[in-house]
Amino acid sequence: MVEQIIAHLRQVNARRSLAEQMQLLAPIQALQQWQCQRLLATHAELAQKPSYAKAMNFFVEELYGPKDFSQRDADLMRVIPKLAKALPNKAMHAIEQALWLNALSFDLDMAMAQALGDVPLNRESYALAYREVGRGDDRAQQIQIVAGLGEQLADVVKITGIGLLIKLSRRPAKMAGLLSMHEFLQRGFEAFKDLGNVKAFIEPVIATETALNQKLLAPDVNLTEENPLPHV
Repeated sequence: MVEQIIAHLRQVNARRSLAEQMQLLAPIQALQQWQCQRLLATHAELAQKPSYAKAMNFFVEELYGPKDFSQRDADLMRVIPKLAKALPNKAMHAIEQALWLNALSFDLDMAMAQALGDVPLNRESYALAYREVGRGDDRAQQIQIVAGLGEQLADVVKITGIGLLIKLSRRPAKMAGLLSMHEFLQRGFEAFKDLGNVKAFIEPVIATETALNQKLLAPDVNLTEENPLPHV
């Protein structure tokens, strides 16, 4: 699992460096911000429920948004072998899935930014660029990672003592220069500890995103007349 985590980190770092060389970082960040707004608009009913709001914000801000994750990734690269010895296997698997999602999403976002070019970003241009990029298998994989990750995080927060372990590790993490990584773990724990029935949260999201993906990629759907995206 350590090798998989390192591979995800190396992949996203390589793509981020390439995007910087191609002067695509700013367009990618603008795209990611728009996508966050789109996600919140699509799932507004869920996002407004107090029991789901933290989990929704965690996915949007920590896994899918325009936030600069380079420091967190550098922290993880430094300590991942030691972290694997300290954290339960379920927690390590959740971290691996989160980083896989991050790497795959960045790769797709980079392709989208290239497809959009200088065209203003809105629901019409986004839908057309989405179809141009295609990569239906990768889009389906992205959705399935989200589904699995939600269930894994819900399991992790049930591990006896995990909350105390994270809390007590803050000071050592800060002293070791690993505060960014620790805050990521802390926010994930806080987001899912009070979620309750994870399936009631995850399943509507997955069903909606799957239907949206299928419609955006369906060749028989005229996106100028049947755009499934919300107004953002």
